[in-house]
Amino acid sequence: MNKSQLFKKLSEIWNITEKDAKLCVNTLFDAMTGALAADDRIEIRGFGSFKVKQYQSYEGRNPKTGEPVQVPEKRLPVFKMSNKLKRSMNDNPKDNFSQPH
Repeated sequence: MNKSQLFKKLSEIWNITEKDAKLCVNTLFDAMTGALAADDRIEIRGFGSFKVKQYQSYEGRNPKTGEPVQVPEKRLPVFKMSNKLKRSMNDNPKDNFSQPH
C-alpha cells in the first residue's frame, strides 16, 4: 500500500474526503518524523516502536572496484514490531486491519 492508497482507504472507512485523509496522514508522519529527529522514541501499542540508532563510521569497500571507502557515521530510524503485529501476520491479516478500532 502506498500513501495514495492509504488516503483512499481512510476516506472510505471514515467517510471523509481524500483531502482530509491526506491531511491526517501527513500530519501524523510529520509528527513522527519530528519526534525521531529530536531523538524521541515512538511507541504505538499493538503495532510497534520506532527509535533512532547511531551508527559509527567504518571502512567499507566499493562493490565495483573493491577499493576501501570510509563510510561516515549516521543516524537511522529503526522499527521493532510488537508481538501482537507478529502474531497477526500468521492469522487473518486482511481481517485484522480493515476497520477502525
